[in-house]
Amino acid sequence: MPNPQTRSRFVDPAIQEYASAHSSGPDEHQLWLQAETRERTGRAAGMQIGTDQAVLMELIVRAMGARRALEIGTFTGYSALAVARGLGPGGRLLCCDVSEEWTSIARQAWEAAGVADRIELRLGPALRTLEALEGAEQFDFAFIDADKENYPAYYEAVVPRLRLGGLVLLDNVLQDGRVIDPSATDPSVVAIRRTNDAICQDRRVRVVLLPIGDGVSVVQKVAEG
Repeated sequence: MPNPQTRSRFVDPAIQEYASAHSSGPDEHQLWLQAETRERTGRAAGMQIGTDQAVLMELIVRAMGARRALEIGTFTGYSALAVARGLGPGGRLLCCDVSEEWTSIARQAWEAAGVADRIELRLGPALRTLEALEGAEQFDFAFIDADKENYPAYYEAVVPRLRLGGLVLLDNVLQDGRVIDPSATDPSVVAIRRTNDAICQDRRVRVVLLPIGDGVSVVQKVAEG
């Protein structure tokens, strides 16, 4: 399993090690969640974001002064913990996931870290959850890290609900490098390519794709449409 501090295969290992040594590391709650995820989910633990990505998300959310956030795909709650900390007291994070088993680990971590009061978890298909929201409800920040085949639909459902200037981050947009491999035609890679291409052509947003972890696109809404 990749180093949970970074998880990236796109950066020179020596530079990666130096960057990790000069970045904020995980605290006791994050270390517990990493260990618990490895023990209870097995190989699926690779879906957990790295510490560097978690710190980046926390810093972004805090710097934005975000008060309302959305997450599609919660797994065991590591990314939600980072976002909730960035929101601060009074902020609200809506988490969408389909697994009671995995999110039960998340609930334990959130409670221990003192952020459970900032997080609402709704179990069920995320698109249905979003459809059920009030028409005017908007978010400052969103994170998409769920089943890849639905990324195009998730993106199109989220952007109208972002405020102007709001951000949506999409995880796994490099698919372990397979996005640039013409022979990679499995549904997940095809869906991610479609999503990446659509974002670049979307006049509502500006985007930068970062080779952190398995690739993270940082997308800002700059116009309605």
